[in-house]
Order: sequence, then structure tokens, then C-alpha cells
Amino acid sequence: MEIQLIQLYLLVCHIYDTHSATCFQRLSNNSKPDFTDQEVVTIYLFGHLQGLFEKQAMHKLIANYWRRFFPRLPAYQTFSARLNQLEQSFQTIGGYFQELLEPQRAPEIDHLIDSLPVMLAKGGHAYVARVARDVADLGDCASKKTYFHGLRLQTIAQRRFATIPLPTHMWLREGSVHDLRSVREQAVCLPNSSLIGDKAFLDSTFQAHLEHQQTKLYTPLKKPNGTELTPRQKYYNRLVSRLRQPIESLFNWLIDKTDIQRAGTVRSTEGLMIHCWGKLTFAFYLLVFNS
Repeated sequence: MEIQLIQLYLLVCHIYDTHSATCFQRLSNNSKPDFTDQEVVTIYLFGHLQGLFEKQAMHKLIANYWRRFFPRLPAYQTFSARLNQLEQSFQTIGGYFQELLEPQRAPEIDHLIDSLPVMLAKGGHAYVARVARDVADLGDCASKKTYFHGLRLQTIAQRRFATIPLPTHMWLREGSVHDLRSVREQAVCLPNSSLIGDKAFLDSTFQAHLEHQQTKLYTPLKKPNGTELTPRQKYYNRLVSRLRQPIESLFNWLIDKTDIQRAGTVRSTEGLMIHCWGKLTFAFYLLVFNS
């Protein structure tokens, strides 16, 4: 575990040194604090490696057992405030890990599309939630049959044999934004491929747009009004659902490894951004190093 911590710190320092232009920049007189941003990021990622998903638990772990590696560790409130400033850094580090995954991608392989809700509040609490209202709002989660206040993590992932899909595009939208609108506005290009989604993407205009890119769209068929699907159509729907299943496995893996869906302890917009991009950075770290 000690070697793992040292290796993680050296990796974070390497990324900061080689991507300093896009990491968080300090312009104040305290531009070089004794307790560095690299140490903050290392503690966050190391905490996740130990199965700790809350910032306070990570800080307590270091304070109780690893302080000799972080002698300048500040109080929890300062640590949390410092961490909430590092959205840019986590996006940079996550992008670095994505680049390392590029050799595993193959453009001609099928892609899956779906969204995962990141919930600040759910059920009746969603209607009165006030946290991060500049980026989050009220949406509904059909799979859980509930309303939530939060964001949607829109994901396009590439199918792989006998393992979870490999994310190729991930972005955040307000909870109220429909998946189809989100993808249209993101203008994702997947030439010479296939895209497999749910009924939310069953739209003729969107399908024509994809066909212009030489991309084939597969979604379940909707039941016609007043009639039933034919046995052939039902078989097609079961086949599409089976092909879509791996993206649910990806979301379940993401929740298990990072607890990204549950954001009820977040108290600010900055904290929400760290909750999302920090946990996604850790997820890409696991994908790269197969931890």
C-alpha cells in the first residue's frame, strides 16, 4: 500500500509537470503553498483506492495513518476548500488517462449510449433542493421510477468482448435535459460505426443525421397504438436490449467503484463538479491500470 501511494503521487506530479497549462493555476501571492495541489489530488485518488468515497473519510485516513507522507496536511475544512478548486486539474488528469486508453479503441466497433443520473436529492426532497441550482435541476429517472435534483452523466461507450464497455465520450447536463437533446447539442461524431440506445433516441431526424455520418442507429421499437408488436419485432427488441446491457454493467461498475450517483452530501456547485470529475478521473485510472 505504501508503494502504491508513492507511485500514485509520482504519477500525479508527472501529469502536473507535463500538462501544467491546463491544470488549476494559482495567481495569488500563495501560488506555491506548502501543501501542494498534487498532494490534494493524490489523497483524493488514494482514498478511493481504499474504498472511501467521502472527502472527510479520506482526510481522516491520511491524518490517522499516513501523515508522515503529508506532514503539512491542513485541517479538513481547508483540505475540502482546496479540493473544490481543482475541477480543471481533474479534467486534465482524466484526459491524460483517456489518451492512454486510445490504443484500445477501434472506430468500427459498436457504441452504446445512455445516461446515469447524479442525484443531489431524490423523491420528494428533489422538489425543494437548492444546491448547485446554476448547473443542476429537476429530472426523472425512469429506471428507478423517481424524480431527482441533479445532473445527468451522458455516456457513449464502445463495446468490448467479455468486459465492461470503454467510455469514449462523457459529459454532464442538467437533470431535466432529455438524452436525445443532450446528444444532439454535443454534436458527437461516430463515423462508420453503430450506435445502440434506448427508445429515447428513436427519432427520424437524429437517425438521418447519424446516417449522414455512415452511422447506423439501433433502438427498441415502440408498440403501435392499438396493436401489438409482431413476434419478429419482439425478438428484435429483445436483441437490442441484450446488446445494450453492457452499458448498464458499466454504470453499475462506476457506482460500485466511485459511488458517483449518490451526491447527497455535496453542498456547492464546486463540490458537485469535483464529485463528478474527480470520481470519473479515478474511474479512468482504474481502466488504465486495471486495478
